[in-house]
Amino acid sequence: MANKGVTVIARVRANDGKEEMVRQELTAPIAPTRSEPGCVTYNLHQGADNKALFMVHESWASKHDLDEHLKKPYLKAFLKKANELLVEPVEITLWEQIG
Repeated sequence: MANKGVTVIARVRANDGKEEMVRQELTAPIAPTRSEPGCVTYNLHQGADNKALFMVHESWASKHDLDEHLKKPYLKAFLKKANELLVEPVEITLWEQIG
């Protein structure tokens, strides 16, 4: 996977009443992330029927680029706040395009 592109799906579920705070926290890193080396796409979505659900869909040129992204201070800052903002831990899955 190191030399292949990788897609990330991150699922986030906000605590009741924290939806707007979570939205702000997830929106803040969009611009800096999109300017990172290896970032192909980085898109944030909110549930159409459930505003407490958020999904980040990101594509990276390589697993190395993703690993560097995960070291960024703005991501670490969000994860520190996650316990108070989220119902459950962030669910992250990695994907490789096969077709």
